[in-house]
Amino acid sequence: MKHYIYALGVAMALTTGFSSCNDVLDETPRGKFTPEYFKTEDGVKGGITAMYANLRNTWGQGYFFNALETGTDEYTYGQSADENFKCLDMTPEVPNIKPENCRADALWGASFTDINTANGVIANGAEAGISDALLAEAHFFRGFDYFELVQTFGGVPLDLGSGKLAFNSNATRTSVRNTVPEVYEECIFPDLEKAVKDLPEVGRVTGGVTKTAARLFLAKAYLTYAWWLVNPKAIPTYPECSRDKSKANSYFQKAYDTAIAAIENPGRFALQESFYNVFLGENDRNSEIVLYADHTAQDQYYNGGVDYGYSSGAAPDNFAHWMNRWNYTNVRSNDGKTESVKREAAQWADRPWTRMATPQEVVTMFTDKNMDSRWDGTFVTTFRGNWKKGGDNADSYTNANGLPVRNGSAILTFLGENDENVRYDASYTSNVGAGTLPGRADWIITPDHISRLAYLNVWKNGYYSEKRDTTTLGTPNGACPRPVNIARFAELYLIAAEAAVAPTELGTGTITLKDGYTARELVNVLRARAGKWTFHNGNNKEYVADFSEELTAATPETITVDYILDERFREFFGEGLRWWDLVRTQRWGDRASTYTIGGINNSDPNNWNDMKHTRTIKPNYYLRPIPQGQIDAMLVSPEEKDAYQNPGY
Repeated sequence: MKHYIYALGVAMALTTGFSSCNDVLDETPRGKFTPEYFKTEDGVKGGITAMYANLRNTWGQGYFFNALETGTDEYTYGQSADENFKCLDMTPEVPNIKPENCRADALWGASFTDINTANGVIANGAEAGISDALLAEAHFFRGFDYFELVQTFGGVPLDLGSGKLAFNSNATRTSVRNTVPEVYEECIFPDLEKAVKDLPEVGRVTGGVTKTAARLFLAKAYLTYAWWLVNPKAIPTYPECSRDKSKANSYFQKAYDTAIAAIENPGRFALQESFYNVFLGENDRNSEIVLYADHTAQDQYYNGGVDYGYSSGAAPDNFAHWMNRWNYTNVRSNDGKTESVKREAAQWADRPWTRMATPQEVVTMFTDKNMDSRWDGTFVTTFRGNWKKGGDNADSYTNANGLPVRNGSAILTFLGENDENVRYDASYTSNVGAGTLPGRADWIITPDHISRLAYLNVWKNGYYSEKRDTTTLGTPNGACPRPVNIARFAELYLIAAEAAVAPTELGTGTITLKDGYTARELVNVLRARAGKWTFHNGNNKEYVADFSEELTAATPETITVDYILDERFREFFGEGLRWWDLVRTQRWGDRASTYTIGGINNSDPNNWNDMKHTRTIKPNYYLRPIPQGQIDAMLVSPEEKDAYQNPGY
């Protein structure tokens, strides 16, 4: 496949080499990377470094983020969405998903680039004198890439042109897809198992992969394969192959055991004290983050040449956060004349593209909002005046109810529950569908008035820069120089919990659990942490409280897969995991087939009619289409091209 070798050359030219004087990857740009270079120690080390750099081609890429979230119970399309976003919503008014408009193509190209690099490293590493621990990093990335691919597309090629899992140095225009069991059993499991065996507990460099990272993805791969073997709703796979349901329980057991081993042997990883601290920009690369795609404002060479002053939106930029931002700068004060909330390079704000919107049901999924900090630590619920940072020195402006607001005070607030006292009538001048509450100067949006124009922005992945000048608006149109979190230590608890309860629900039997690690005990570790507050985002001030006992007491005695999916929703909202979660458990149609949201124009009285939407989630949608560019690049017959594509596309 010509696409593979072309992409390989691009990736290898980006970043190679190690640093001898610090504990971070030394990403030195190269103009050329030949197959012969792989036979040298520097070449192999450069290939491994390129794999870390390659993470930026997917994680933080806005269109790939869209493919992992839009169409789930977390997101629908926003006011300014184009076909790339609308096609994933599967409602009657939007285009169908097609091989040319589904942006899961970002994963296909980047992954096979990385896989071929890993093949070269693994094939030549021993001859070049590379240690088992270093080679294990290549095994990790190859297993990681194939795991992402098989969850997304079904069976994919293990042979890139030179044999199974062999480095390919010649352009190849044919391809054969392997089955799902072949991909798992011949690559994903052996690679990640070897990574667990040979990787260190503490990363070789800052952000380097570890035993814990390998265990997390191995446990999740075991779990996903077990579900695939059972196939409770008879979802088709491709290429077609048999599934041995009798093997499922052994994989559920392996998933549980591997996750527990990671929890008990964490190395330097640990949960943060509070949910808020996990995502605070100043606390990036903290003890909870097991794997991330790194970015920094310190030197653009460490970001593939990205300039953070401005970005047009393309990998390797981190611009995923733009997609789920409504245009808060439309809020007006001073009788509709003044933009009192300006675009700012800050975690609560940054650049709005209005492509992905939160349905109204998202609000109700976050229960116990006054005790569970995950609501406050996930969303921006209060938008504050910042006009002085933009050079406007006015002391105050009038806002809702004709009351004055000052710089730094609340201009618009999303409430966590509906309030019958909120007025949505001609007495307000907000043009974003906001209402008023008597005596309050801030505009109000209740859950039942969330629309495709104004919805919940995610605070977790908002802008932060080590170099930011907090006295100005900064450069909000630039890409974000924060690392993009890919995996957190917290997920191990829910992987183990799901492995513990799924066999019983699916009727495949039971697995052996360790004392102290029942599903309820595992879930309650995260619920206890959710009860601990160190800051209140909505009120923008320090807030120390502990509701751990109340939240853990409220956990059901019997944990189900659906309850775990509820917890995954609250814990990992907007982190790029949801589509895979719903596909793995085959709950996608159950949980996302309907949603409620207002329209795109709040001046239209019909905006609040017919807010209920129904998706048609066909069984074939459980696999994304093979990208059209891949199909077009193959020199095979039309019949072979048709057979290569996933059915239904």
